[in-house]
Amino acid sequence: MAIQIIGMPLGYGAGVQGAEYGPGKLRTLGLEQAIRWMGFDIYDTGDIETSENGRIKACAFDNRLKHIDVVADANTRLAYRVYESISGGNFPLILGGDHSLGLGSIAGLSKQIKRLGVIWIDAHGDLNTESTTPSGNIHGMSLAASMGLGAERLVNLFDHRKKIEDKNIVLIGTRALDDGEINLLNNSKIKTYNMDVIRKIGIKSVAKRALSYLRGRVDGIHVSFDIDFLDAELVPGTGTPVSGGGSIEEAKILLGAIARSGMMVSMDFAELDPLIDKGDATANVCVDLLSHVFACIKTISKGAAMSG
Repeated sequence: MAIQIIGMPLGYGAGVQGAEYGPGKLRTLGLEQAIRWMGFDIYDTGDIETSENGRIKACAFDNRLKHIDVVADANTRLAYRVYESISGGNFPLILGGDHSLGLGSIAGLSKQIKRLGVIWIDAHGDLNTESTTPSGNIHGMSLAASMGLGAERLVNLFDHRKKIEDKNIVLIGTRALDDGEINLLNNSKIKTYNMDVIRKIGIKSVAKRALSYLRGRVDGIHVSFDIDFLDAELVPGTGTPVSGGGSIEEAKILLGAIARSGMMVSMDFAELDPLIDKGDATANVCVDLLSHVFACIKTISKGAAMSG
């Protein structure tokens, strides 16, 4: 299995400039070299072309789908790239960029993996539609649209179909949900472990339960990780930090358990904003977490070799 890095330099889904510089920053800090050093075949196919040129223009407050042309076009290109990667037997690692990239990654993956499971790790639900959004920013709609809910252009991106069943989604780390998202969750089959549950039963138990729930139900797990899962004090370089989040150790325990499960086939890593980071503190945390993920995946192949 080769690791394929796909950069998604898009910030329009968040409505503010900054996240589009995330992929470049992670490359500068040596992410590819760190993963290659572990013994993986890894190649960087560069960035998805976007029409995001120059500074983000101001939008009218009543716009319910801000920058939809840019976001939809870029995510369609991402979906094609991800589909080519996964169908070629590779592990797509999508570096963002804002979390609207989940639209493209899930669209591409689900064309190849019919029973796709998604573990969405985020302070937010990203379950708004144009009818419920308080901001109009599409990065808060990507999971709902992947489930077939919301604007037709987002729902039918890449393929005219629903991309994932709600019963195959696990949402972990939420603590900042809008009213419309709460209503959607209450009327869905999404398995949810918010921060209150994590504090009550522990992150190891959450990881174990999430994997047990998906095992046998899906044919592969896509992890979509927003760095605002972490507590706001730990990630100054993200656009929507929320207090009361996870620690770096909790993130490593969770991601490590998923990586070692043998079920993980791809990953999004979203919402690093180098423009507001403090001395690359957040960016270095990102490289550390991603390095940990692939070190854990490597233990699977080592174990298989030893047993063989």
